[in-house]
Amino acid sequence: MPILSSIETFRVAVPLKKPFKTALRTVEAAEAIIVHLATQDGRSGFGEAPPTHVITGDTLDGIERAAQLIGAGLIGMDIRRHEQLFDKLHKTIVGNTSAKAAVDMALYDLIAQQAGMPLTQYLGGYRESIETDYTVSVNAPEEMAQDAADYEQDGFTVLKVKVGIDTPEQDLRRIQAIRDRVGNRVTLRLDANQGWDPKSAVRTIRKMEDAGYGIELIEQPVPANDIEGMKFVTEQTMTPIMADESVFSPVDAKRVLEMRAADLINIKLMKAGGIHKALKINALAETFGVPCMTGSMIETKLGLSAAAHFAASQPNVTRFDFDAPLMLKEDILPGGIQYCGKTVRFSEEPGLGIDAERFLETLREWRG
Repeated sequence: MPILSSIETFRVAVPLKKPFKTALRTVEAAEAIIVHLATQDGRSGFGEAPPTHVITGDTLDGIERAAQLIGAGLIGMDIRRHEQLFDKLHKTIVGNTSAKAAVDMALYDLIAQQAGMPLTQYLGGYRESIETDYTVSVNAPEEMAQDAADYEQDGFTVLKVKVGIDTPEQDLRRIQAIRDRVGNRVTLRLDANQGWDPKSAVRTIRKMEDAGYGIELIEQPVPANDIEGMKFVTEQTMTPIMADESVFSPVDAKRVLEMRAADLINIKLMKAGGIHKALKINALAETFGVPCMTGSMIETKLGLSAAAHFAASQPNVTRFDFDAPLMLKEDILPGGIQYCGKTVRFSEEPGLGIDAERFLETLREWRG
């Protein structure tokens, strides 16, 4: 029977090839809680949650405890009763979106396995593959220009450039240095990570527009709670503005969409609490004619596999930010999505396509 029988959690920490720097933090390793859900008929489902405390407010200890609490409440439930499962998941504890996302991923992995389908097909099957951008960490202009050139040489045609760490004038120098190095051969999208105030954002974006930098979009230019400020930036500039940290829930998305405060929304499973709520946010955005991007935190290929399956399944998700596993020194996941340069491909295996036995062996070695 497809009855949930146990939950197990593991801690992992995978070093990055190079420190990842944004306006909010610097990361040197991908730390995460891995959730393993098992059923009475011998299936295993997996999910992941990293402790991105400056965005979600979640810590490693908090995620592990919350995931265990949520999972314990689901034991004995039938995975075929989807809405009962997700209703219970979200009502068990307030907040804790990262822990909820990890359990949600594991449930969807099991549900798609039960259906005998890859998760992306179970969710809608819109695309067979997707292409990711690659992120340029915020550093000195010369270093960022060199990084951009290196990523272009690796075949990436869309770069997501981090800005917002010091002054808008320095950000302009960063973008100028990158354009001087790579020309117009790559698409640039910027992520300020809440680093500007509304007036500075408008002034800086207009200077970029006047300089002809050709920026595709600018993500979260102002603090997350300043929806009026983001609306001001959206109305006063020609460059599309994307909400990220301002949108965690369908309620947040409804407010941003009704106010016309942004041109796009970035959906991340760690903010939304998993795929179940991400689907609702995307459906709302689609109703308003607003496209979405799906991004991630610094996660292993497990979390990105779940996010990629969701993103590829939905026509309204038009942009993809799934480069985090490419930044890691090691791939600990047997199976899942596969990278061929910038292209992300999917296994034909049911669920997330993970070799459960091998993965559990790896996780138990990590545990020591």
